[in-house]
Amino acid sequence: MADMLKHDVIVVGSLNADLVVKSPRFPQPGETISGEDLQIIPGGKGANQAVAAARQGVAVAMVGRVGSDSFGPFLVGNLKSNQVDTSHVIVDDSATGTAIIVVDANGQNSIVLSPGANGMVSPADVDSASFLNSKLLLLQLEIPTPTVLHAAQKAREHGLTVILNPAPAKTLPAELLANVDILIPNESELSLLAGLPVNDVDSAELAAKEILKQGVKTVIVTLGSKGALLVNASQTTQVDTYKVNVVDTTAAGDAFIGGFASAMLSGKSLSDSVRYGCACGALATTKFGAQPSLPTKAEVDTFIIHRSSSQ
Repeated sequence: MADMLKHDVIVVGSLNADLVVKSPRFPQPGETISGEDLQIIPGGKGANQAVAAARQGVAVAMVGRVGSDSFGPFLVGNLKSNQVDTSHVIVDDSATGTAIIVVDANGQNSIVLSPGANGMVSPADVDSASFLNSKLLLLQLEIPTPTVLHAAQKAREHGLTVILNPAPAKTLPAELLANVDILIPNESELSLLAGLPVNDVDSAELAAKEILKQGVKTVIVTLGSKGALLVNASQTTQVDTYKVNVVDTTAAGDAFIGGFASAMLSGKSLSDSVRYGCACGALATTKFGAQPSLPTKAEVDTFIIHRSSSQ
């Protein structure tokens, strides 16, 4: 079944139920500590990026799988409420993907992923969706790598721009990188892919240039509080981010990617799109949880205007 609806962005990726508990600190092995009430929050890098882009007013379709448990309808319903097309989210007879997340007093998180149905997302799932009339494909690595590769190849055939967020970090086939237009890693993901240490802006630039040799057109390294570094054949540009009071860093990278993609679609330059993505990422860290923290276009526009006038 190929849908004839027009989607600017297609996301092929994961949907997770995030089981989140705040605690004063991370427990030591064998130690039990008391935390706050458990919260069940919609997450998964794929679904997060879909919602992040949709909240910026972009037409988004999600391709992925949920399980046949109670988490499945919860995640699909949340995507629908954010205007994401879920007609290509398949209900699998396994468990829905889950993430067990502990957030400490400083807003840092520690995560254990259980892939569940995300591990069953197949090339055939990708082929169920029409890529006609779409402009961007967003990919991550919480589904099987062969499926990610197939999606990238199909997108290339249809003229879409392929954006890969190589998270969680793993080594990738050369064939996949050769089909990526824009790679958006963080420092540790970049280090693994380039086989080089990345601990500051200079080392990030060297590692990014190593990735360009593998066929990727543009590398955008997210540097947390240091913003982002944009590297391609024609420029190396460090883009500062906005200073905010950090509550929870969960999904800040996903907010960045959704914002960056929406800005590119609106015709902004690469560096301006990165700057807009930084605003989205910064705003996301000011709220608790994954998808609940993803900002709307109105919130980002207000934030940028307010920050510009106060500087």
